[in-house]
Amino acid sequence: MSVRITYGPWGETLAELCDAARRAEDAGAEVVWCPELHRSATVTAAALVQSTRNARVGTAIALAFTRTPMTLALEALDVDELAGGRFILGIGSGVRALNERWHNARFGRPAEHLRETVRNLREFWAKAGVGAPIDLDGEYEPMRLRGYRRPFLQVRTSIPIYLAGMGPLMTRLAGEIGDGWISHELCSPAYLKEHSVRWLAAGLDSAGRSWDSLDVVVSALCAVDSDASRARRWAAGTVGFYASVATYQEFFAYHGYGHEQEHVMREFRAGAGADELGPLVSDSMVDTLTLSGTADDVRTRLAAYEGLADTVKLTPPTHGVSAEESRACQDHIIDMMRHITGRAT
Repeated sequence: MSVRITYGPWGETLAELCDAARRAEDAGAEVVWCPELHRSATVTAAALVQSTRNARVGTAIALAFTRTPMTLALEALDVDELAGGRFILGIGSGVRALNERWHNARFGRPAEHLRETVRNLREFWAKAGVGAPIDLDGEYEPMRLRGYRRPFLQVRTSIPIYLAGMGPLMTRLAGEIGDGWISHELCSPAYLKEHSVRWLAAGLDSAGRSWDSLDVVVSALCAVDSDASRARRWAAGTVGFYASVATYQEFFAYHGYGHEQEHVMREFRAGAGADELGPLVSDSMVDTLTLSGTADDVRTRLAAYEGLADTVKLTPPTHGVSAEESRACQDHIIDMMRHITGRAT
């Protein structure tokens, strides 16, 4: 298989999460990723870099607008120092409601906001260690530093920045300025081929860049079990969680699941919890949008990303499942990875 296999570990505790990362690295995962929803992405990354040896560690994703660019830049430098240069900073906008209601953060026009954030990160990393002044204008993130010099070890003056994107504007931006692009956790091969790749190409062309300059990372919700039906039900809860978000209506409609998503959103608005939506999601929806089933089923579906993606990030279900189910699913995924990467004993 030509695509690189990477993994987003799960754990009830940070200790369990770190153990899963170590096991995923031993199973051949080239990168271990940590999200930002129930934990801080950068703090989790700091834990993971100390529990792994060679695998790179990335945030997938850290929220870009809930910290200042300078704070985010400093966190990335600290984690990269701990990692010995193995860190990947994956960032994204998140949705408007999350930023404005949960974090009281400015959202604005997210693509332009993210463009300024990336510019500031790279400028800070390049200049903070030598004390060079920074004078950047911007609608969202102006930055002006005089007399500032960071007097600590800086492993790299440029850390890879991967941008998350689902729609055309963010995906094009990733092609234009990102070192990598991270898809949404639901990203079918058909959607990748017909939409995302085209938008990435437009961004690359606008910047005069080649495909070799961009790591195309497909995030894939993955559920593995010897009982394919049980694996699908494990994945259904997370699909239902995402279907409750109106921002993703175009995505679900493209796949022919607009009515199913409307049903999920109605139930969510009526008071159903985020972990109670799995029963509203059909097996067909799960099969189209996730990598779920037996290990052989998942390996067959993984092959559909050949020639479209450079990297696949496998993540276990996180909604509508018990801790015991998440743990069992994770064990099955890591075991499957050993066979994919040739690490099986």
